[in-house]
Order: sequence, then C-alpha cells, then structure tokens
Amino acid sequence: MFNRNRCLRRVAAIASMSSLVTGCGILSSDPSDEEKPIVVGTTSAPSTLDPAASWDGSWELFRNVYQTLLSYPNGATAPEPDAASECAFTDSTNQVYRCELREGLTFSDGDPLDAQAVKHSIDRIRKINVNGGPAGLLGSLDRVQAPSGREVVFHLNKPDATFPFVLATPAMSIVDPDTYPADSLREEGGVVGSGPYTLRSYEDGEQAELVGNDRYKGFAERRNKAVTIRYFKDSAAMVKALRDDRIQVTYRGLAADDIITLQGRASKEEDLQLVEGTGTEISYLVFNPEDPWAGRRAVRQAVAQVIDRAAIAHTIYQDTVDPLYSMVPKGLTGHTTGFFDDYGDPSVPKARAILTEAGITEPVPLTFWYTTDRYGSETAAEFKELKRQLEASGLFTVTLKSRPWKTYVTGYQKGEYPVFGRGWSPDFPDAENFIAPFVGDQNALGTPYPAPEITGDLLPRSRREGDRANVVKEFEEAQQILVDDARLLPLWQGKQYVAASEDISGAERALDPSTIMMMWQLYRKTSW
Repeated sequence: MFNRNRCLRRVAAIASMSSLVTGCGILSSDPSDEEKPIVVGTTSAPSTLDPAASWDGSWELFRNVYQTLLSYPNGATAPEPDAASECAFTDSTNQVYRCELREGLTFSDGDPLDAQAVKHSIDRIRKINVNGGPAGLLGSLDRVQAPSGREVVFHLNKPDATFPFVLATPAMSIVDPDTYPADSLREEGGVVGSGPYTLRSYEDGEQAELVGNDRYKGFAERRNKAVTIRYFKDSAAMVKALRDDRIQVTYRGLAADDIITLQGRASKEEDLQLVEGTGTEISYLVFNPEDPWAGRRAVRQAVAQVIDRAAIAHTIYQDTVDPLYSMVPKGLTGHTTGFFDDYGDPSVPKARAILTEAGITEPVPLTFWYTTDRYGSETAAEFKELKRQLEASGLFTVTLKSRPWKTYVTGYQKGEYPVFGRGWSPDFPDAENFIAPFVGDQNALGTPYPAPEITGDLLPRSRREGDRANVVKEFEEAQQILVDDARLLPLWQGKQYVAASEDISGAERALDPSTIMMMWQLYRKTSW
C-alpha cells in the first residue's frame, strides 16, 4: 500500500480517493507539456452523441461537452447551479421548480443559450421518446415554461423532491435549438453544447478530441487545455497503452488482473499511480417476463437460490468487487440485504424444492446474453461462471450468447433476450435511482416491469420528502417487492479505480457522485 513518507514510490495503491498524494510536491516538466492533450482511456464508448437518445454510458462524454442547469462541483453530493445561477422549489409541495440562468450564456458556436433553449432541450426528450431513453426520467414533469429570457419554470404532475437530481443528469444536457430538431434526433453527428469543452473531432468507437470551450460559463475550472478520450475494447490493450505512455489516465473498464498488478503485487518499477475509491456501480441480471421460462417466478427464484455471488466476486474479480444482495448498493440510505435475508447461502436442495413445488421437474433451458465490449474484460468469464454454477446444480441448461454493445441494446429493447446482463452507474446518488429506472412500463431497460405498488405508492410517497433519511421505510418495502419478484437479480457492487501516470494530478477529485469523470480536474504536475 501507499507509503505516505515516500512520494516517489513507483506504484501507489491508495486506500481512498481523498488520500491520493497530497502535499508531496509537484514534478517539473517542459512547459510545452501543458499544451499537450491529456489522453484518457476507457472501455465505455458512447452509443450516441444526442442527449435525447441516451440513458447509458454516453453520459461520460456529455458531462464534459454539454451543460446542465445543475451539476456537481468537486466534493458536492447534492446538485448545485451550473448553467443556472439559482434554482429552487417555489411551493411547499415540491411541484413547482424554478431556475434562473446565468447572464450571457452562449453555445460553443456563439448562439445564445436562453430559457427557450432549455425548454426546447427538455421538451424534445419527451417528444422523441426513444425506447430505453431518458424520457423515463421525466415521469413527474407536466410542462416547462420559459416566462422570460433567463427564467425556466418546471411544473410537476406530482411532488418530486428528486427532480433537481434529474436536472443534474447529463440526459438533461442543454442543446442548441438551431441544430437539434424538436421532433427527431440529430443525424449529422457532432456536438453543439455549452460545457467546459468543445468536441473538436470524434471517431465512433475510437476517440473523442476535446478542447477548452472559451465561451463556457459555469462552476468548472479547467486545469488543462485539452483532453483526448480513447475508447478501448478491453483492459489489456488499455493498460498497455498506459504503460507505453500513449495514454495518461484510465477511468473505466480496468480488469481485476490489471488492478491487482497496478496495486504493486507484480509490477513495482512503473511510474504509475492507482486511485481506489468506494463505488456505487452495480451489475445485475434482467429476466424477460415474456420468455416462457424466464417469465416464471419459480425459475427466477431458483436461479437466485443457486447463484454464488461471493464466488463470482472472488474467483472472477479477485475481490475488486463486493457481492450485492439488493438493487440498492451499500453506502446509500435505504440499502438492504434482501436477497441474502430471503435466500441465504446458495443451496441446490432449496432451489430444487422451489422448482418442484411449481411442477418443474426437468432441467430448465435458459439463454443468457451479455455484451462483449461494455462492462470490462471479465464479463465473458463471469457469464461462464454463472453457466457453470447453474448447470452444476443439475437444475438448468444454460446457453451463452453475446453481442457488441450497440446491437446488444437493440436486442434487449426488442425483448429478444430471455436473460441478460446489465450494469448500472447511478444517475444521481439516491436509492430512488436504483429502483425507479427499472420499473414501470417505460424504463431504462426497455423491458416493461409493471410494479404498481412501487410506482403508484412507494416512490410517489418518497418523492414528497426532501430529507432522504426519512424515506428508508419506502425504499425497504420497494426492495422487498423486487426480491419477491426476482425479475432483477443483483450480482455485485464495484469499486472505483483510476490508474494514471505519475505526473498526472487531479484523478482523486475527478469522479462526480455518479462516477462520471470530470475531465477538467486533470492536470500535469509542473514542479516537484
């Protein structure tokens, strides 16, 4: 582990983000280095450049090139004004939310960013209504008004104390009405935003070149002039690029083997640092209710009874993730361990009894789907382990299938997969965001999940309460419903790892509460 008295140690594995090399001085470098882009590697490539189409990892790019009314300054856990100068509920029932924009806002092309642009950006999300897109986040919104050039008023159809969190998600990025149609997605590619960076060039699945946006007005203070994001298919190629100094930072998709190596167990001679922090990213299985086998609750419950999460975390991920027994991860108010409480340790006899009681006596055939290029290099090994565990019980026969992310998304939105894997990084740090996006007729999975008690009672009740510590009971009840249905099966909760060259600073401050990297925090050390 990191020796605080020796800042020159070659590889530092740091116990928490807040304890990254502080007070150790700064390296000297050629002044020209400051002009060079910092190159960042990730395995999370955007699926689209249009915010109206995305409820996924495309937000990683959006946060840096678009702007939202509210966002998260460094260290903040609640949203604060960004494009807005101030925002607040103006009534006692949390149904009218008003924002006033900063003065003199413009888009990167010089067009004015006014209240009508904000209204246009929100309205088009709902009008276009992409399947599995961000319109599902706006279920409590009735209408948007722009009474003046700088004033935006959101009228909600029900009390919703979480609405400011929704406005802070990159899905609510403000776009230029002149280049983003009101009733269709932008087709010609490119980005016209008002964020800290402009998108100078973009190669789909390859790289995005960001340069500082001199017209930006918001809380972000850029500590670099440019960033290039390179998209990799797997961790091994990404880490090799880091070691070869072709990239200087990695922030998503590190494989367990590479994390262990970077922690210093096998490589002690490299000028690299590893920042480790608590994460709220989760991995889970989704069961399609339209499938003749996955749609049967007894089958889902038997799968839940057999799966050994601890074995997956230890064997496949080498303890770089933790077993998860609820859709709400540890660290958030309202977290429970419902799946462990109800199922206990993995048990084949208990699973057999569940199936037998439902009249199922032959091995159940299931097809599990996963994506090949989204959630890290271990995904294929994880699904092979799931197949091994289930088939070893004698109760299931499992077929594995996979696709690249873009076609994978299309498949599950069309209901083609009996069982499929998904990962989730929060839109905002609240238990609501690990329940609401997955239930209802319109959700982030594109797989309808009617849950009237959750959507009609528990969530509306929780949204009336601004103090989130007072809604634990509602979230506990909602999670128990998910446990009973077993249509969503949590597997593990991730930790956050950022690997960087030793001459890069800011990594420990660069992840917002949704674990999205704020590229403007990164910079090269200039003196020691």
